[in-house]
Amino acid sequence: VQLQASGGGLVQAGGSLRLSCAASGRTFSSYGMGWFHQAPGKEREFVSAISSSGGRISFADSVKGRFTISRDNAKNTMYLQMNSLKPEDTAVYYCAAQRISSATMAFRPYEYGYWGQGTQVTVSS
Repeated sequence: VQLQASGGGLVQAGGSLRLSCAASGRTFSSYGMGWFHQAPGKEREFVSAISSSGGRISFADSVKGRFTISRDNAKNTMYLQMNSLKPEDTAVYYCAAQRISSATMAFRPYEYGYWGQGTQVTVSS
């Protein structure tokens, strides 16, 4: 699975952005997917995950109520809608697919075997 993240940019606090993750390959619908972010000098952190069918989702406490994750398996694309953005959301955002096809969600970077190149999100105060 090859992944391409897009949609990042510069936005003021309180604004919104929608990230997209386009996947190649015919088995996108078999993989649980996730979003992580990494700020300068910090480790890569879990943001959100979605099961292969899209029926189960999970969020880090820091983004609950503000971010939404979804996927369109017919378009081989996953999305992260980010609302009420805060300066502390500033980071490079990565999309990822799990190491093996699975119906479950995963929350740790080592559980993911395929990564997009990252897209920068900058939130100004």
